[in-house]
Amino acid sequence: MKVFRYPQDKAKIDRFFSRSVRPDLETEAEVRRIVERVRRHGDRAVVEFAHRFDAVRTTPRQFHVAPSRLKKAWQSLPANLQKALRTAHDRIRAYHKRQFLSGFTYVDALGNRMEQRVAPIRRVGVYAPGGIAAYPSTVLMDIVPARVAGVDQVVLITPPRSDFGGRAILGAAYLAGVDEVIAVGGAHGIAAAALGTESIERCDKIVGPGNKYVATAKRLLYGEIDIEMIAGPSEILVLADRTARPEIVAADLLSQAEHDPDAQAIAILIGEYDVAALRREIRRQTAATPRREIVAQSLRRNGAIVSVRNADDAVRLAEQKAPEHLVVVARGARSIAKRVRNAGAVFVGPWTPESMGDYVAGPNHTLPTGGTARFFSPLSVLSFLKTSHVVECSPRGFEKLADAVVTLAEAEGLTAHADAVRRRRRR
Repeated sequence: MKVFRYPQDKAKIDRFFSRSVRPDLETEAEVRRIVERVRRHGDRAVVEFAHRFDAVRTTPRQFHVAPSRLKKAWQSLPANLQKALRTAHDRIRAYHKRQFLSGFTYVDALGNRMEQRVAPIRRVGVYAPGGIAAYPSTVLMDIVPARVAGVDQVVLITPPRSDFGGRAILGAAYLAGVDEVIAVGGAHGIAAAALGTESIERCDKIVGPGNKYVATAKRLLYGEIDIEMIAGPSEILVLADRTARPEIVAADLLSQAEHDPDAQAIAILIGEYDVAALRREIRRQTAATPRREIVAQSLRRNGAIVSVRNADDAVRLAEQKAPEHLVVVARGARSIAKRVRNAGAVFVGPWTPESMGDYVAGPNHTLPTGGTARFFSPLSVLSFLKTSHVVECSPRGFEKLADAVVTLAEAEGLTAHADAVRRRRRR
C-alpha cells in the first residue's frame, strides 16, 4: 500500500485520487461489433454469441426460463439462506417505500394549469452476472425498488447456469417478484434486451452489475435505453482516528479489496495514529483470507494510507475522492459524516461496517464509483420513475403571454413558433 502525508504529499495524493471510469478502446470496439450484429441479426446473433462466449447451445425458445424453475430454485436454497434473503428483502423494501416521488398540479393567476406527472418506466431489465460471481443480494437491490416504483414488467437478464450460484440468483428473483427471466448473458444479452429481437421484447432501462463487456454495452446503448450509471471497480474510504482499532480499519479495507484486483481501498487517518500497527494488521488479515491473492493485488496497486492533521483535512480529501463507500470511525463520527457531500453511501460509527449496507441495512448498494458520486446518486425508486409536464392555457392566460412568446420566437429566428401564436389570435 502507498503511504502519504497530507498536505506534504498533496500532489501525489491528487494524482492517486484522480481515478475515473475510462473506456477500454479494445473492449469498446469488440462490444460495438456484438451490438451491431445483434441489431441486424437478432435471435440468430444471440444464439451464436451464447455458443461462443458461454459455451452453451441454445435456441430462442430456451432464452426464456419457465416460472416453475424460479420456484424450484427458491425451494432448493438452504433454510438459513432463505431466511437471510427474506430479511434483506423486507428491509430493502421498507427503506425504498419511503423514497416515492409525487407529482403536483397548480393553477397560476392567469388561469393556466400546470402539472408534473410521475409514472413508472414500463419495462426494466435487471442484469445478474454469471461466471464466478453470484450476487443474490444485488438481485434484490435492483428488483425491489423497481417493484416499489410500480414498473409494469421487471425482467432478469442472466447467463444460463444451473449451479448453486445460478439457483441463488433465480431464487432471489422469485422472492423479489420478477416477471420474466431471460437466460442470455454478456454484451449480447444487454444488446438483445436493449434492442429487442424476434423473441426478446426490448426494455426501456437496464440496471445491474457486470464485467467490462456488460458495462461497455450498457454505456454504448445509453440513449436507446436508460441505465442507472457508468459503473467502475468498487472502492472504500475509511476515515478513522485513534479511537478506531487497527483490526476494524483493516477489516473494512479488505471488505472491498476482495472484490477484484482493480478495487480501491484507502484509509485516511486523523491526527496521531499508529500506521505501523495498521499495516501489520492489514498484512495479517490478508494472509488469512481465502481471497488473499486478489486482496494483495488490490492493495498493492490501488491501496493507500493517508495521514492528515485534523478532521477538516479528512473531510476535504473525502470530498475530493467522492468514494463509493465512506466509513467514518472517529470521535464525532455523525458530525463528520454530515460534512461529506460527495459519497455514494456513508457508514457511521464503530458498529456500521460497509458490509451491513451491502446486505441488510436497507439502503441500496448499487452506488456510483470512480468519483461519480459528485453527480450520480445510488439506485433508488426514483431511478424507475419518470416525469412528464402538462400545460393547459386558459384564454386569458394565452392572451397575456402571447406577446412574450412572439418576441422570444422572433429573436431566435423561429417564425413558425411565432405563427403558432398569431394564428390563434386571429381566430
